[in-house]
Amino acid sequence: MGILLLSMALIFEIAFAIYCIATKQNHKKLKNWMRIAVFIVFAILTVSSVIVWDFRWVMLAFLLFLLAVKGTVSLILKITNIKQFKTSNIVWKSIMMILLFVFVLSPVIIFPQHPSPKVTGQYEVATATDTFIDKNRIEEFSDKGDNRIVNVEFWYPKNADGTYPLLVFSHGAYGIKEGNASTYTELASHGYVVVSIDHPYHSFYTRSEDGIVTMINSDFKNEVNNTNKGIYSYEEWYNIIQKWMKLRTDDMNFVIDTILTKAKGDNNPIYQHINTEKIGVFGHSMGGAASVWLGRERDDISAVVNIDAPFFSELVYNKADDNFMASSKAYTTPLFNIYSDDVWRQLDRTPVYVANKLNNKQFEGAYTTHFKGAKHLSLTDLPLFSPIVANILQGGKADIDKFYCIETENELILQFFDFELKGIGHFAPKETY
Repeated sequence: MGILLLSMALIFEIAFAIYCIATKQNHKKLKNWMRIAVFIVFAILTVSSVIVWDFRWVMLAFLLFLLAVKGTVSLILKITNIKQFKTSNIVWKSIMMILLFVFVLSPVIIFPQHPSPKVTGQYEVATATDTFIDKNRIEEFSDKGDNRIVNVEFWYPKNADGTYPLLVFSHGAYGIKEGNASTYTELASHGYVVVSIDHPYHSFYTRSEDGIVTMINSDFKNEVNNTNKGIYSYEEWYNIIQKWMKLRTDDMNFVIDTILTKAKGDNNPIYQHINTEKIGVFGHSMGGAASVWLGRERDDISAVVNIDAPFFSELVYNKADDNFMASSKAYTTPLFNIYSDDVWRQLDRTPVYVANKLNNKQFEGAYTTHFKGAKHLSLTDLPLFSPIVANILQGGKADIDKFYCIETENELILQFFDFELKGIGHFAPKETY
């Protein structure tokens, strides 16, 4: 839609400039009428929901409104062709207007309007946000001595009776809690209470209930970039992993414990709808690693979904060999691994994935599937929300259809949790999709 509108604006501005130059007239009256008409068409498309109104369209709407008002005033005052015709003026104004349209349409191009992945459950889904304050931890990224805050968002069945399993999601490095919103919505529509965590200073940004915005920490960002470049030694890398996972799992433990406490005495319907005996965790990338870690630590976790992450909890650093080795302790919590091409290729050749190898006997009961043609971010909603940003971050466009990928992933995650937490149906994913 954004590219189409920009193309139309470019064609109009260039064609109108050529027309003015050919006739040696400004044609201001005609331009004023066209500005008014364009704004009316935009309003009609918005009212009829052809254009779904949101933040993407604000700048364009404002520009079209100003141009329409200016055109209306000019027509009322009959301000036409007062200025002497100059070709340079026509060309300059056209260039400036084209640049202006590029600017106001940039949100539409970067974040294109797109259909939502299908939601197949019987329940209408509601959302709510909250900010939890951990009074047992001091924020390590700040020197103010404040307690650690964790922002969360819930997706849950609206106006539904009964209790439902709790699912806790952790985003990847630079991620945000809404990163897999289509997955949460699909799960909630089938009778789950999903809570997604923003890990402050690990997330790209997070906003607390009092409006305070926290951006990603530059040191953390540099650590992630340096590990991807292979700058650290294995021992340094291992120590950094421990630090990352401590913050992540501390956040997840705190959120789960807080929710379990609220479920006992808080009258908020969200907490009263939670079945505290049925808890699953899942996450993407670093959040997936933290979920696997939590599945080993906590006895009340009944199912884990790992989306494209190494098993950091299963790594042992062997100082004598200066290398990583896999833990020899069996992993007993039901586990479902989902891999993109980006990670699939590394399972047998990258040391940090040594525990993820398919022949690891400690994970004999785990389910594993591979989305062929998918990139790392294909397993999130980002390619739908912003294909340009996703392609830049992951180094190119994925070969797999983005809707097929996320909808199939959502379906498989639902089937896994249904099987493990509700005892519904059977779960037998294909090796490759």
